[in-house]
Amino acid sequence: MSDESRLFPVNLVWNGGKSGSLAVEGKSIIKTGEAGYHSPEDLFVASATTCYMNGFVNFTEKMHINFKSFECDSVGVLEKVDRSFEITKIEMKAKVVVESEDLRKKIERALELAAKYCFVGNSMKCPISHDTEIVVE
Repeated sequence: MSDESRLFPVNLVWNGGKSGSLAVEGKSIIKTGEAGYHSPEDLFVASATTCYMNGFVNFTEKMHINFKSFECDSVGVLEKVDRSFEITKIEMKAKVVVESEDLRKKIERALELAAKYCFVGNSMKCPISHDTEIVVE
């Protein structure tokens, strides 16, 4: 990624009630708001989780490490703070499957770097914890 600023335009169209259609040019529409659709809280936690995964994949590519699978379960905690609500923390639990025990330290390093350099997570004011499991198959 270059050091230059980049813009990420989105368009949200109200569909009635609390429902909306979120559009990013050239990508699938995301339905938001009503029960059964994505909430802002879902998207908030999902954006941090996706950034973590993308960072992990990026660092494994740079380090020339192969892995079999990556999975991450994340939970955002919404709490009342003063007169409003905030996501007060995000807890991530990642599982990476590799072919060899020899890769464990490198995978741990890639996960550590992914967490450290996740620009979405770094832009959030809530703490993000990372619990990881590395499985050798």
